[in-house]
Amino acid sequence: MLERASASAAAGSESRWDFGEGHEIGPGLSALRRLGGGRRYDAYLAWDERLHAVVVCKVVRPHLVDDAHTLEGLAGEWGMLERLDHPVIVRGFEATLDGSRPRIVLEHLEGPRLSTLVRRYGPLPTEQLAPLALELTAALHYLRTEGVVHLDVKPSNTIMGAPPRLIDLSVALTAEDAASLDSAVGTDAYMAPEQCEPRGLGPVGPAADVWALGVTLFRAATGGLPFDRPQRGAADGPERWPQLRQDPRWPEPAPDPLAALIMLCLEREPARRPAPADLHAALQPILGELPRPRLSRLRPRL
Repeated sequence: MLERASASAAAGSESRWDFGEGHEIGPGLSALRRLGGGRRYDAYLAWDERLHAVVVCKVVRPHLVDDAHTLEGLAGEWGMLERLDHPVIVRGFEATLDGSRPRIVLEHLEGPRLSTLVRRYGPLPTEQLAPLALELTAALHYLRTEGVVHLDVKPSNTIMGAPPRLIDLSVALTAEDAASLDSAVGTDAYMAPEQCEPRGLGPVGPAADVWALGVTLFRAATGGLPFDRPQRGAADGPERWPQLRQDPRWPEPAPDPLAALIMLCLEREPARRPAPADLHAALQPILGELPRPRLSRLRPRL
């Protein structure tokens, strides 16, 4: 099938790749199907001949292949993927950062997004929620020790595999760069107060990821958010970020120990939020008290 860049319905100047099954994205990299995309990138499920495996290819959209800001962002994401190596964080395999199709090749992860599970089936039971929290706190502890702030922890960036995996390092920054932010970065509903207004409430640091973890686990536990939903298109401020003017509230009057830990993550002052390692330690006894799965009694066949 011939490659074609189809015009975007939103703006004639924008375009996206339209690779069909078997179309060569790059040497040894063949498209299988389109997964989705954003303003700057298209994502494809692809076959990698070198790895002899299915991968995800994130490729810069055609009209941006010469855009310096887009290429800088892709290079920054690849730099994070090269730097980080943890069982709960997605891996990157290779990158082509220039040419006609700048792209990165990522691990293909089996499993639904946490956001999809909650939307379709409702809140997670404690037997699923506690292990998920334990794995994500391990990932955040590792990021903190590596001097990295993810800045976009949320259910749609959590793949529910075995183990769960944290994906999308496209806005991740070193702790030093995060501390120097002077504008909002992240997804509105999951941003810590200092992430919403870094000039007045900053600096932004690893505690912002703990806040986002708290909102993510709150969503997984209750199906809702601890604050009103942000108003799309609202100007910067309380209308866009209700977490600046509201206190989080659990839907039940007496939260259990896991809920209490989640609420600790939502302390307004970053210094009052627990460190990921402390969260991990506090989750261990909760996990230990969960009912253990048992095999049903088997009768020998006579």
